[in-house]
Amino acid sequence: MLGGTGTIGRATVHALVQRGHEVVCFVRPRAGVGGALAADDSLRLLAGAAVRFGDVSDPASLAREGFQGEHFDALVSCLASRTGAPKDAWAIDHQAHLNALAAAQKAGVTQVVLLSAICVQKPLLAFQHAKLAFEKVLIESGLNYSIVRPTAFFKSLSGQVVRVRKGKPFLVFGDGTLTACKPISDADLGAYLADCLDDASRHHRVLPIGGPGEAITPRQQGEHLFALLGQPPRFKQVPVALLDVIIAVLATLGRVVPTLAAKAELARIGRYYATESMLVLDPTTGRYDAAATPSTGSDTLFDHYARLARGEATAERGDHAVF
Repeated sequence: MLGGTGTIGRATVHALVQRGHEVVCFVRPRAGVGGALAADDSLRLLAGAAVRFGDVSDPASLAREGFQGEHFDALVSCLASRTGAPKDAWAIDHQAHLNALAAAQKAGVTQVVLLSAICVQKPLLAFQHAKLAFEKVLIESGLNYSIVRPTAFFKSLSGQVVRVRKGKPFLVFGDGTLTACKPISDADLGAYLADCLDDASRHHRVLPIGGPGEAITPRQQGEHLFALLGQPPRFKQVPVALLDVIIAVLATLGRVVPTLAAKAELARIGRYYATESMLVLDPTTGRYDAAATPSTGSDTLFDHYARLARGEATAERGDHAVF
C-alpha cells in the first residue's frame, strides 16, 4: 500500500484490514503535510497493517525497505503529488509509480488498484499529464488493473465552513453555478478501492466514481451551509478573469523568480477547478454529464457539513485548498 497516511489512504487501509487482507504500508519516516507525522503517528493511524519506512521515490529503498524480497499479490496506491506542481507531479504521480510498478512486478504482484482523478479526462495541467502517462504504462503492463477516478473530496469542499460560521460570505467563482460535482467521502472511496481487489467487474477498467445523490454546484453547497448554521445566505462572487490576471502576472514574474512560476501553476490549478466540473465528460458533446457519473456509498457532503457544524469532525484540507 502506497500513500497510506493521507486521509483517503487511511480509509483504504482500514477497509482493506476490515476485509481480512494482510496489508503492508510503505511510508516516509516523516509523513503527512509538511512531514507532520512521525513514525509513531503513522503506526497509530495505520493500526492493523504492517508499516515500513523508506523513500517511495528511491527504487533501492522501495526494494530494500518496502518489498524486502517478499512475495506480494497486489499493489494499491493512493499516492499523489502534494501540490500538483510540474516537478512534484512528474516525480510522484509518474516516476515514483513507475518505480513501484517495477518493484511490484519483481515481487510477484499481478494486480494493481490505482487512485487517479476524474479531472484527467480533460488534461490541461502537468499533474494530469503525469497521471495519464502512468495510467498508460499500467494499462499496457499486462497486469490486472483497476484505475479509479473519483470526483471531488469532502476535504476540498469544506474550507469555507469556518468563514461562514464567522459571518463572512461564501465565496463562489462566477455566479456559483459554473461547475458541479458528486462529492465522495474518504470512507466510501476507501471501501470502493478495497473492493476493487475482489470485484471482477472492476478489473481491467478505468472507473470514474462519485458519491451518492445528485450533482451539486458551489452555490448549492453554500446555500445548504447557511441553512445549517441558521444564517441568511450571503455570497461573494469572484470573477474568473481575476484568476487569469493573477496567472498572467505570476507567469511573467516567474521567468525571473522560479518560486513565482510555481505559484502560477498553483493558480492555474485553482482556475481549472473553478471552471471545470468533476463529472464524467462526454467525449462526443464535450459536456459534463452528471447522469453518466456513477455513484457509490451513503455519506453525503451535507452530512459532513452537519458533523463539522456540530464539532464532530474536522476538515483536513492538506495542500489542495483553493479557499
